[in-house]
Amino acid sequence: MSVQIGFVCGALLSAIFNIADRFSSIYLIGASAVLGGLFNGLIVTIDSSPETVIFLRFLTGMALAGIYPPGMKVAVSWAVSDRGLLVGILVGALTLGSALPHLLNAFPVFGEGGMPPWRAVLMASSWMAVLSAILVLFFVKNGPGLASSAPFDWHYAGKSFSDRPLRLANLGYLGHMWELYAMWTWVPIFIIASYQQAGWSLEAARVAGFSVIAIGALGCVLAGRFADRLGRTTVTIVSLVVSGACCLLIGLFFSSPLLLTLVCLIWGFAVVADSAQFSAAISELSDRRYVGTALMMQTSMGFLLTLFTIHLVPLLVDLVGWRYVFIFLAIGPVWGVISMAKLRRLPEATLMASGNR
Repeated sequence: MSVQIGFVCGALLSAIFNIADRFSSIYLIGASAVLGGLFNGLIVTIDSSPETVIFLRFLTGMALAGIYPPGMKVAVSWAVSDRGLLVGILVGALTLGSALPHLLNAFPVFGEGGMPPWRAVLMASSWMAVLSAILVLFFVKNGPGLASSAPFDWHYAGKSFSDRPLRLANLGYLGHMWELYAMWTWVPIFIIASYQQAGWSLEAARVAGFSVIAIGALGCVLAGRFADRLGRTTVTIVSLVVSGACCLLIGLFFSSPLLLTLVCLIWGFAVVADSAQFSAAISELSDRRYVGTALMMQTSMGFLLTLFTIHLVPLLVDLVGWRYVFIFLAIGPVWGVISMAKLRRLPEATLMASGNR
């Protein structure tokens, strides 16, 4: 959870001081990726106390705030009528990257059995972060739709709450985030518990955990393509309904690992498919000069909410067991559907997806 706290602090500071709109997104992403890889790798390379590890994870989270929202800003700068698809590809990459450590855990080259080989996985992911910085700094450019650097205006951060269309889009995003990171954090553990009870292998469970998260990358891309044609609110509402249904039903399949994995794959596909469309909506409903600030505020609020749901899952496991623990996550999709349905009825909804609501 220290990573989430770090992200929230980094994103809030960036939003208040308009960092993502006053400085080059390319340099901000590159520097943040290098720093994130450094803080991540130091956990392995220095003799760390638990307090030092938690602090380094906090700093890693702060660095991530300089990568994800500015990355979306760069993506939308290239958009014409395909904004949802471009942001969907970016969030799909984030999803695939989030899944990758679960795949590395399953390979014997990174360690065998028992405790996941976290040292090797951390070092591998740190070097990948450095590689990503090189790719961005040398091969990525801002698109023609990028607005000129905005003047400092700390008041703009508050428009996420004061402007009704932005507020509804953000409330829909919060409903989505209520579910997403708790699902990503605990469903791989849920799958391991199911596989172990059935006597299935730990490595197979880890591959399944990877697949359940990774399939969301496909969901992001397909949802982006459909959202540009059918509308942001249409696609987000459908995704929220499907993922909310999975929250309610998933516990019924705990004793059947094969069926459980199939339902989890559907959940993994839907749970993040709408994510990019909330961000695309924010970029369309906000002032072009302050798109970075608006995205920073959106993500900081969402990641702040995840602190509660990630922490609550293990507490509920102790109370009700794995079979029923994910039912409470359905609160988020319900809230999100209501918010996006209200946004759909506003005249400002035609600003999204070339007029498609």
